[in-house]
Amino acid sequence: MSHTSNSVGNSSIRILLIRHSESTANESGILSTTQPGPDLTARGREQAEALADALRDVPLDGLYASTLRRTQLTAEPLSRVTGLPITVIEGIHEIEAGDLEDRADLEAMSAYAQPFTVWAQGDFTAAVPGGFSGDHFFERFDRGIAEIWQAHQTPSSDRPDGDTVAIVDHDAAIRVWVAGRADNLGPDFTSTHGLDNTGIVVLTGSPAAGWHVETWQGEPVA
Repeated sequence: MSHTSNSVGNSSIRILLIRHSESTANESGILSTTQPGPDLTARGREQAEALADALRDVPLDGLYASTLRRTQLTAEPLSRVTGLPITVIEGIHEIEAGDLEDRADLEAMSAYAQPFTVWAQGDFTAAVPGGFSGDHFFERFDRGIAEIWQAHQTPSSDRPDGDTVAIVDHDAAIRVWVAGRADNLGPDFTSTHGLDNTGIVVLTGSPAAGWHVETWQGEPVA
């Protein structure tokens, strides 16, 4: 999958792309992509606390979340631990389910994922039924990532190798964007490797230079 970004700049940053904790929609198995979105389950709140504890000693320079409530709730314990405010970024929300919203049947799940397969083949005009095309998704997600990069592009004296930021986001959005942007893996990988709640994908790079995946849920990526 390849989709050209128009952003400029090559100062690298390190990104921890984190899937949100378990939501009530996850628990019910339904497609829920509209704002503000569902709450976390009790297990999801425990996962968020565990995430904060796991990242307690990771030097973070920024903490970001999407416009959907479940990402912000997941980020709250990490914000308390690090002292970093949660900055909500437009454009990095989940891929819209369109006419399939609130459905849990296999037919809906298949129809939701079908355009992603077409995007992987280079056709970004395909769209989720009642939703948006791949061109729309990549444009808005790239814009959100570029906004974050812009805030961290100049390495500080204590971060000569670039800033590290945490972005709490969504399963499909993370996997599709990484497949289209990473230089060392693509849709063959992201379609066969799941991302658990609070699973982390670590990337380095910039909008212009591209992105390189270091680890996927803690496992090194060649």
